[in-house]
Amino acid sequence: CDSLPPAHYKETMNTILLWIQQSETKLSMPQVAVAEYEIMEQRLRELKALQSSLQEQQKGLNYLSTTVEDLSRKAPAEVSQRYQSEIEAILGRWKKLSAHLVEHCQKLEERMTKLQRFQNDTKTLKKWMAEVDVFLKEEWPALGDSEALEKQLEQC
Repeated sequence: CDSLPPAHYKETMNTILLWIQQSETKLSMPQVAVAEYEIMEQRLRELKALQSSLQEQQKGLNYLSTTVEDLSRKAPAEVSQRYQSEIEAILGRWKKLSAHLVEHCQKLEERMTKLQRFQNDTKTLKKWMAEVDVFLKEEWPALGDSEALEKQLEQC
């Protein structure tokens, strides 16, 4: 029958459906609050890899769309309609997945920036506290030496 899509259509459809399911599963994993930069970096690399994979699958998706368009010109309305709704469902999931991916990446990058800022602030604070500690342990000048005493109080 001329109106049915080629075998390649079904193979591509199955490949894309499987890919979407696996990706949806990866993205639906609960986002654990992580305070380790390396783990966040690893997660970001995984998300970026998923984005690359998404781009690679785009060819197949385009093929499915054009095949369905072709089919809708040749096939009877009910056949055409069935494939049309199938591809629309796929495209809907695809767009949703794509948007989730972008959102996850942005959130993670924001968290990484905040964590880095926090770590830098903590380092600065620790350094300052160490300096204060040294200062507080210094010998204080004798009470009669008002000039040295005033200098030290100013430093305080």
